[in-house]
Amino acid sequence: MSVVGSEAQTSMHQQPGYHGAEHPAVVLQKVVQELPDACERLAYVRQMTEQAATTVLGLVDTAQENAEQVRRQGHDLSDSLSRMAAAPELSVERARAMLKLCAAYAATAAGFAEREKSLHTEIMMAQGFQDLSGQVINKVIGMLERAEKPLEHLLADFDPPASDVPADAQTLAGVQTPDKALQQDDVDDLLASLGF
Repeated sequence: MSVVGSEAQTSMHQQPGYHGAEHPAVVLQKVVQELPDACERLAYVRQMTEQAATTVLGLVDTAQENAEQVRRQGHDLSDSLSRMAAAPELSVERARAMLKLCAAYAATAAGFAEREKSLHTEIMMAQGFQDLSGQVINKVIGMLERAEKPLEHLLADFDPPASDVPADAQTLAGVQTPDKALQQDDVDDLLASLGF
């Protein structure tokens, strides 16, 4: 840092009105130095969030397909069992065939439950970014909170630029009550003067 820059920073620390607190410009300078790192971290959180959302959506899509398959098989099995129960005669061969279908369905349902358990674990693992994102967001919030008061002090030192708009034009006209509203003849005259 140059001697001039060092003197300027020293004088900023010693300006009256800040009573031991850092000058707003010094605080803002530190915040500006932290901004690139904060932006990079937020971009990383965004990327991790997108990846987690994509992973979860893919897992849910697969689970829905598996659930639909189990639902169809269960519906078909239920219909077959109902028909068999209503039949006047039930042979041993048909009963054995139905028991085999029931056993196959039970195995399918057990496999589905196992896949669902694994899928839930994968969904929980996909949320692992949450802890990191909370830390990064808290850091950025802290940085912004540190900048808030110095910005207020800095802006208080400057008068706002004069506006080119007349003061009376900056206020809203208010509610258009019937006695103040434009009449249809006035609107027609205005449109005629504009060539409509």
